[in-house]
Amino acid sequence: MLSVGNVLDGELVPLVSTEADQPKIREDVPIPRRQQPAPAPQQTLPRERNFHRQLSGKIHLRHLLRLGELDCLLMRKDPPFDTEYIYTTYVLERAREQGALVVNHPQGLRDMNEKVYTAWFPQCCAPTLITRSMPGMEAFLREHGRIVCKPLHGMGGRSIFVLERHDKNMNVVFETLTDYGQRFAIAQKYIPDIVETGDSRVLLIDGEPVPHALARMPVATDHRGNLAAGAKGVGRPLNDRDRWLAAQIGPTLAARGMLFVGLDVIGGFVTEINVTSPTGIRELDRQFGTDIGDLLMQAIQRRLQAAGRATGVPADRGVRG
Repeated sequence: MLSVGNVLDGELVPLVSTEADQPKIREDVPIPRRQQPAPAPQQTLPRERNFHRQLSGKIHLRHLLRLGELDCLLMRKDPPFDTEYIYTTYVLERAREQGALVVNHPQGLRDMNEKVYTAWFPQCCAPTLITRSMPGMEAFLREHGRIVCKPLHGMGGRSIFVLERHDKNMNVVFETLTDYGQRFAIAQKYIPDIVETGDSRVLLIDGEPVPHALARMPVATDHRGNLAAGAKGVGRPLNDRDRWLAAQIGPTLAARGMLFVGLDVIGGFVTEINVTSPTGIRELDRQFGTDIGDLLMQAIQRRLQAAGRATGVPADRGVRG
């Protein structure tokens, strides 16, 4: 029996056993709630791809469980990457040291800022500048003519600006993003391909790409290829460039324990490496009839088998959060 937990929005919720088509869960881990209703009876969950929707707000567990007793713990919490997020990775690091497989690896979550980590793969990226120097950003704009500027900690298209030479908003954008030179921000050469081919999400599972990418097409009135900003998600097969990028980046991520990662690709260039909570599974599954969540669970099972944790687990451990 495989025990798996999931951290969503700071709460630990149970996932599913891989041993049965209709797995059961036990009510073993308390989820902080403002009001704790009476314990619910044991529930039967549907197949993996729908379990998040079914679990939301319905699981009320009875007693504490040490995180290190879990076989696997999924950390999926959206940015901001703040001090509370860092503190959470410290706790997860202790769980990992006690034997739990944490997906993704806590140290990787700390080390791999989703914008900055692209610098480790310069062959895969368009010209990029990470700085808190406003004159430096202005020089970068003069060199490339049109650039994208954004903070290092954002998500979902928040605070993304497109600037051209002589834009009268240039100074206020640089001041806002860097807090007058006090904070780092990122500037990238604008890639016009986003208008025609979108901002594609290429998902990697244990270093290997899934067969399809999700091209997020901006609306006509917006530059941003983010679903949260109104972009439309259109699935497409991977192309040769996608596979080359995955081959360049995937093995390093897998070696560092990053089992589920999303590459953002515009015009054949990687603009971000999403390690905290990459999305796109539901849209691709819906369009192609795939089950990417199952592929991830299989990869987790292989990791556990390699570590000797997925077989011979005592039956009384059950399925736990």
